[in-house]
Amino acid sequence: MAGETVITIIGNLTREPELRSTSNGENVANFTIASSDRRFNRQTNQWEDGDTLFMNCSVWGGMAQHVAQSLHKGMGVIAQGRLKQRSYQANDGTQRTVVELRVDEIGPSLRNATAQVQRIQRGGAQAAPQGGFNPSPNNVPSNGFQQPQQPTQQPQQGADPWGANNNQPSTFGNFGNDTDF
Repeated sequence: MAGETVITIIGNLTREPELRSTSNGENVANFTIASSDRRFNRQTNQWEDGDTLFMNCSVWGGMAQHVAQSLHKGMGVIAQGRLKQRSYQANDGTQRTVVELRVDEIGPSLRNATAQVQRIQRGGAQAAPQGGFNPSPNNVPSNGFQQPQQPTQQPQQGADPWGANNNQPSTFGNFGNDTDF
């Protein structure tokens, strides 16, 4: 949309995403991302933390449930969205204004972690289990960061669809022959 401020923020979730439903049944997940700049001070030869930005975020619709099931407090995330300003009346009667990030896209940061992504099936089919930072067997991550899982099944010989064709006919037909042009 024209005139909207789109930003990308990289940081850590400061709390578990809170999943709620509006009165008309639409899902919304609210959470906060803390983002700190970090600089190397050449004089002291050490890293120094700068100011921290705490950005309140909301994500709507089906993605709200995905966020609530996949992301957890302390996880590094990358979020992109639009800044929205809204005003409200506080309990003490004063008028307040807040700026929030309406998240369009979000995912785990892979700088210091691994993730296993599972596609959600659309339509009447049962949804696949949610991905995200390899949750523990009881679906509660210890700290959100776990060692990558080793595959239990080795790939079969010749299973690479881009590998040698093993004298099999191409599924692309005769594309690229001189007669095509």
